[in-house]
Amino acid sequence: MSINYKLVQKKHPTKKSEPMKWYAVPNSARPLAQKALTRAATANTTTAPIEMEAAIELLAAFIPQQLQQGHTVNVPGLGTFRLTFKSEGVEDINLFNAGLMIKSPRVVFSPAKELRDKIVQGLRFENGGVLEAGVNYASMADYRKAKGLPTPGAPQTPGGGTPGESGGSGGSGGQSENPLG
Repeated sequence: MSINYKLVQKKHPTKKSEPMKWYAVPNSARPLAQKALTRAATANTTTAPIEMEAAIELLAAFIPQQLQQGHTVNVPGLGTFRLTFKSEGVEDINLFNAGLMIKSPRVVFSPAKELRDKIVQGLRFENGGVLEAGVNYASMADYRKAKGLPTPGAPQTPGGGTPGESGGSGGSGGQSENPLG
């Protein structure tokens, strides 16, 4: 299975004074519509897509109810849903006010180990382009061409570019099209 990524230049979140670096970010496709999802998931089974749709809807109604009651919800084979939040602290326990001091409630999903292993096992990563300053380049080759950068491994002319290029802007620092391997 091949996962597309884009290269995006940004600051490191904890090292803002350092220069921007190129990071790979997932190039996610749109999710399947519910009917397409249930048809695909029930293919080659005796379960009807409408039955799976109903089961998903029941589960989607059950999870919030359980989380609001303070329960963690474990869906076998899928993972665990739990509620988490941030809180301010007080030195005197009598001064704690939950309505004012508990903030940012959110739902956290932790996939089951088996599910996580099935997803990441055998993944390959494929460059799906470059996003720079709001411009989306379809590939590394398109980005290099637009920027006048030489292709790594291509023969260099004495002027610094590849044969057939005018000018040239030097090397790309030895970066290859797949920075992950």
